[in-house]
Amino acid sequence: MLGFLKEPVVVTAEINVNLVALTVMGLITRLWGLCYPRAVVFDEVYYGQFVSLYMKRIFFVDDSGPPFGHMLLALGGYLGGFDGNFLWNRIGAEYTMNVPVWSLRLLPALAGALCVPLAYQILVELHFSHRAALGAALLVLLENSLITQSRFMLLESILIFFILLAVLSYLKFYNLQRHRPFSGSWWFWLLLTGVACSCAVGVKYMGLFTYMLLLAIAGLHFWHMIGDQTLSNVSLLCHFVARALALILIPVVLYLSFFYVHLALLYRSGPHDQIMTSAFQASLEGGLARITQGQPLEVAYGSQITLRNVLGKPMQCWLHSHTNTYPIRYENGRGSSHQQQVTCYPFKDVNNWWIVKDPGMQQLVVSNPPRPVRHGHIVQLVHGITTRYLNTHDVAAPLSPHSQEVSCYIDYNISMPAQNLWRVEIVNRESDTDVWKTILSEVRFVHVNTSAVLKASGLIGASLPEWGYRQLEVVGEKLSKGYHQSMLWNVEEHRYGKSQEQKEREVELHSPTQMDISKNLSFMAKFTELQWKILTLKNEDTEHKYSSSALDWITMDTNIAYWLHPTSGAQIHLLGNVVTWASANAAALVYVCLSLWYLVRRRRRIYDIPEDSWQLWVSAGGVCGGGWAVNYLPFFLMEKTLFLYHYLPALTFQILLVPVVLQHLADHLCRSVLLKSMFSALIVAWFSSVYFVYCTFSPVTYGQPALSATELKGLRWKDSWNILIRKQ
Repeated sequence: MLGFLKEPVVVTAEINVNLVALTVMGLITRLWGLCYPRAVVFDEVYYGQFVSLYMKRIFFVDDSGPPFGHMLLALGGYLGGFDGNFLWNRIGAEYTMNVPVWSLRLLPALAGALCVPLAYQILVELHFSHRAALGAALLVLLENSLITQSRFMLLESILIFFILLAVLSYLKFYNLQRHRPFSGSWWFWLLLTGVACSCAVGVKYMGLFTYMLLLAIAGLHFWHMIGDQTLSNVSLLCHFVARALALILIPVVLYLSFFYVHLALLYRSGPHDQIMTSAFQASLEGGLARITQGQPLEVAYGSQITLRNVLGKPMQCWLHSHTNTYPIRYENGRGSSHQQQVTCYPFKDVNNWWIVKDPGMQQLVVSNPPRPVRHGHIVQLVHGITTRYLNTHDVAAPLSPHSQEVSCYIDYNISMPAQNLWRVEIVNRESDTDVWKTILSEVRFVHVNTSAVLKASGLIGASLPEWGYRQLEVVGEKLSKGYHQSMLWNVEEHRYGKSQEQKEREVELHSPTQMDISKNLSFMAKFTELQWKILTLKNEDTEHKYSSSALDWITMDTNIAYWLHPTSGAQIHLLGNVVTWASANAAALVYVCLSLWYLVRRRRRIYDIPEDSWQLWVSAGGVCGGGWAVNYLPFFLMEKTLFLYHYLPALTFQILLVPVVLQHLADHLCRSVLLKSMFSALIVAWFSSVYFVYCTFSPVTYGQPALSATELKGLRWKDSWNILIRKQ
């Protein structure tokens, strides 16, 4: 029974020494002196704020992309014991002792280091020689810009890591397809492709470019499979389902999970949640949730409410009125109704309170039992403090003459009767009998007499003059096609009115509510709102000293000063290896020219290279050249502030193309022994120059040692480079 113990248990393993050596060198170049400088470096001032908010569980919205990358940076802070207490207010600020600098920078550095062996393996899976793969890895290893970007609390190295991992995983899956479909390793690499793609998109939306490329390649490969007569219909269906599951369904689920974890971690109210809807804010701990806790859910006749405009642009605001009236005549000579002003006020105020009144009754209190207001009901809105009725009429609004003025009606005993009936339309209702709900219902108020819709003015950013206290304009929109968010309002604060007397009611308006109703949003509702805010929220793009255009990147006519020592000449710049960038451009140009030449010749039935070499050439171009194109060309269509680091994912793919072209030239153009020897010597000399440039610019890649003014001037190889030199 124990006979198997007669022989020793032997485990054998194959170790790729090249891969191990490259990984070690990648770790050394990225991790060496990682804590230096112990100061905020460039965009660390931006990402550090989000790390602190994660540590404190405070909700935020970042319009630059999804939350997965931010969570990875926060993980580094968590592992280092960071408490989130640091003021991220300026580049160059010295980190306090509670900031675990090494831990915060560790994950980007590890991701950058692992890009080196990934580059090696990608070339191997593309069926190029180990020498070509080693060359690709060494070019990535010695690329100064990739080193700089991976040594700080930034996201580009993490993005590039997941992009390369997705490409490698798909190539391994595709190579297994021919021999072992549906095997364990086949499933592993296919699923890892989908996971890596989702992670890349979750770090930055730039990852979507490579994801789309891989989907296109996978679609092309499956199209070729359809023509394979050896595969049955059932087998093709299984292949299709497997790819759809791994490359579409799993990435979508994983992407949703990033937001689920993000929202689970950030449950506290903060400064960013003000751009979210009232329902979203009420789901967060503190802030609005503290104010609205215990409010009645159903709005009834006699309810005291505040109405928040759903749009929230240019800022959140509430329907508001005060005792002041519109001027008899505006500065442009137009006249007004001289009625009480109604505005949208961006601060909480007692004058934001309104009472929902039944037009057929005089009482301003909630009956027992309450009579809820439903979709389609006619109401009057009475201003809580002045007791005047919300009104609109055929008088031009002060800033929007094409729209109607909205006011609180004052009876001047002239031929201008009150027009204060409004129909409640619940836009997000499930049925036509829905009850108007606090926080949850988005409502349009349609004026019964004129069919105008109550709207926060479309003049985004425009505010009333001094006579209107610079508050935002509210109008009656005559043409009300669709449901623009500026026409939608939701009840934010709500209580059941109990006091019929005005003085008692004013006291009541300042009092807290008593009832307890839960208003938690579902995850999908919160995800949908947050995702929409990320996609549509745009900060004002301002010209930055180091911003650049996409055309500047190819020839590296620009750089970015990341950090400058306050006293010495030590500094860190985002600058690439000039030889590598020039070689990558040359390789891309040679690839395009040779491809066109081969295509024309093949059209004439002239085959310069064997068919397997042609297929290898095309597949490498699809992955490396296609990766460069999809990660670079879209920037010409983007209206945003661009920086040199946006080019790094495209550059990485272009670098992979260099050894592809070199091996092709060596195999098919250098036919004699002499030519091969000369070509090898040129490659050695070329690679020596790559290493020389890496060493030359290392002081501004790592920030040490400090250079003198003369040495810094010697690094200004282009007049357009902004190398910082202190005046003596």
